[in-house]
Amino acid sequence: MKRFLSTLIIGVVIITTATSCKGFRDFVSRDLEDEDYIIGALYADEYVEEQPVIKAPKENNGNKLGLAVDNKDNPKLYKAIESWYGTPYKYGGCSTSGVDCSCFVGSIFKEVYGIELHRSANEMQKDVTPVSRGKLREGDLVFFTNSNGKVSHVGIYLKDDMFVHSSTSKGVMISKLSNSYWATHFHQGGRHKAVETKR
Repeated sequence: MKRFLSTLIIGVVIITTATSCKGFRDFVSRDLEDEDYIIGALYADEYVEEQPVIKAPKENNGNKLGLAVDNKDNPKLYKAIESWYGTPYKYGGCSTSGVDCSCFVGSIFKEVYGIELHRSANEMQKDVTPVSRGKLREGDLVFFTNSNGKVSHVGIYLKDDMFVHSSTSKGVMISKLSNSYWATHFHQGGRHKAVETKR
């Protein structure tokens, strides 16, 4: 009888544990799907189906971006962008297999200027001095708001109305500030004092 009860108890424990684990796995699976949905909904208004200014990497003046770089430009900046160009967007991602806007900008700033920036687009405003759109220069940050008016996207200004960023639609690409979406959602530029000495 003791042996029967022991076996019964062990069997109940195993069944309960297996059921609980499956239930837990199902819950986690649903929760992750829900999280992806929530993140997608929050960033839906950043999904801009635009064509990159540079349609395909090709050699031009020594770089793969198809941009002419002259002695007024920082070659180190363009070289760093090349290594990320075309990387797909991934919310929270911080590698060349997937990167979000703030990690991309932070990685470029660390590599090119040796500057550590805050992790989020909104917090990065603390690292810089505000600059109006008409006074933007190479290496300035450009901030954009979402439909709720919160700063949620950041890129790096290059020249001729162009900036580089990790877009939710096409990943790391070069866009024009005059694009209707970016022009509407442009918040302000920002200049880091340390960049001035490295231009």
